[in-house]
Amino acid sequence: MGMNKMRVFLVFLCLCAAVSEAEYLKYKDPKQPLNTRIKDLMQRMTLEEKIGQMTQIERKVASPDAMKQYFIGSVLSGGGSVPAPKASAADWMEMVNNIQKASLSTRLGIPMIYGIDAVHGNNNVYKATIFPHNVGLGVTRDPQLIKRIGAATALEVRATGIQYAFSPCIAVCRDPRWGRCYESYSEDHTIVQNMTEIIPGLQGDLPANSNKGIPFVAGKEKVAACAKHFVGDGGTTRGLDENNTVINAKGLFSIHMPAYYDSISKGVSTVMVSYSSWNDKKMHANRDLITGFLKDKLKFRGFVISDWEGIDRITSPPHQNYTYSVQAGVLAGIDMIMVPENFLEFINSLTSLVKSSVIPMTRIDDAVRRILRVKFVMGLFEDPLADPSLAKHLGSQEHRELARESVRKSLVLLKNGKGPNSPLLPLPKKAPKILVAGSHADNLGFQCGGWTIEWQGVHGNDLTDGTTILAAIKKTVDPSTQVVFSENPDASFVKGGGFSHAIVVVGEVPYAEMFGDSTNLTIADPGPSTIKSVCGSMKCVVVVVSGRPVVMEPYVKQIDALVAAWLPGSEGQGVADVLFGDYGFSGKLARTWFKSVDQLPMNVGDAHYDPLFPFGFGLTTPPRHA
Repeated sequence: MGMNKMRVFLVFLCLCAAVSEAEYLKYKDPKQPLNTRIKDLMQRMTLEEKIGQMTQIERKVASPDAMKQYFIGSVLSGGGSVPAPKASAADWMEMVNNIQKASLSTRLGIPMIYGIDAVHGNNNVYKATIFPHNVGLGVTRDPQLIKRIGAATALEVRATGIQYAFSPCIAVCRDPRWGRCYESYSEDHTIVQNMTEIIPGLQGDLPANSNKGIPFVAGKEKVAACAKHFVGDGGTTRGLDENNTVINAKGLFSIHMPAYYDSISKGVSTVMVSYSSWNDKKMHANRDLITGFLKDKLKFRGFVISDWEGIDRITSPPHQNYTYSVQAGVLAGIDMIMVPENFLEFINSLTSLVKSSVIPMTRIDDAVRRILRVKFVMGLFEDPLADPSLAKHLGSQEHRELARESVRKSLVLLKNGKGPNSPLLPLPKKAPKILVAGSHADNLGFQCGGWTIEWQGVHGNDLTDGTTILAAIKKTVDPSTQVVFSENPDASFVKGGGFSHAIVVVGEVPYAEMFGDSTNLTIADPGPSTIKSVCGSMKCVVVVVSGRPVVMEPYVKQIDALVAAWLPGSEGQGVADVLFGDYGFSGKLARTWFKSVDQLPMNVGDAHYDPLFPFGFGLTTPPRHA
């Protein structure tokens, strides 16, 4: 055989090898054991490909070129980050699929995982069902209800092609001055622990023979969940967001840690690290807790993710020494970094830290192994693209009914009548004329709160589909009952109106994270004057729409009935269902209702406990049988 023939033959042999290689890659074979697939894929990966897996970027910068060139492992939508205003399920699926196709076209074809803050339903998405925020759900003390909400949320997230929800928040909020208190189920860790039942709702039930700590997602109608924010996020001084939790180890492990035990035993796929510090040590740099405790002691085998620019905030001011931040965060045990915008800087910093042996290859391999484990377990390699048949679940009637039921069960009746024998609730459906007043009666954005369509929430009614409390009242009363709405009526209007009674709906305006930190915890103006002008003249029920207990003590005496409605979400009909007696009040406070902010922090069991309404309080009413 001449030299040229020999060359042709060798090329032919190589081509044959390449073809057979394409036909069978162990890591692409779902019949292979999980660890075999992980090992096979990892031994094929370059350092660049490994670091790509550790990188999570915002959808705004996730161009097909970026995904391909840097082998990006994950993409997210920040709060309010959408493909287009009022985008449909199909628009979302197309966007996620386009990003995914870029990932699948890389040398190894490792699918990316797309994450979103679905914290009360798939809340960034137009026409999604908006469930009550966690502060209301804790009131229900009903883990099975929460599990059903998890399952519905998973379907609505998958309806947009997304496979990963940054939920649940298992913070134990110990001070309502914190702007994220509404994301916490309770001040009591046992309630928070019970509410981790949302995890099997989101991910599916863990198979009976599972090893502890192994992540689990039951296929393409479920999503990877995320227990957050590890750890102590709800215990900061004066409730300041992202601040310092000053507490001894016994306090941290008995109050803030227990819900992580439950989450891990239920197979949670990911854990997000908190911006906050524990006794001045930034959690994003806390190797003892992330690696020593969460990974080594609790045997957590999913991946640990940073918060948004979380490693940047290791230094003060943030991003002051980014190389140090990358080093401290990755060595602490963070596996995936939510960069999320300036990803080249992250990739270059991490690459140089590995090449100079500051970060050992074993740490990189641990991170990548965990990320791939989640991707393999959830079937992402087999089903990387969106399933168009799931689009029908977005905002479905069934899910809206579930949200409405959740609203009914989350309401707390704090006062009913000025004396024990003169209850005002349930209200009669038939009355000549009733007054509905208050800034929150006809405002869907206010009743949904923060993390709805936009990060900070939206004011008004043009945000998404839903039922305001006013619309629900009109739908519930007898057709002969005249419902008059006046947002902030003056006393003469109230006195001269000939009203049988009034429903006043007031509360907080939407906020998220540090924008909700508050030192005074008052309801928004003109709420106090609305209460005075209406309740000073006639029988009234005040419905408080808020993300936490607020100052009510000055008004309680002149109010006939008081209802805490928290942030009920899109299905305001649930409020009217209970006000008018189709269902009874059943909710019990999962947070202490203080008299004055000077008492804070004040939690059940404290020596100085002197609340307006204690933890566990809630009056009941019987349902009115038709």
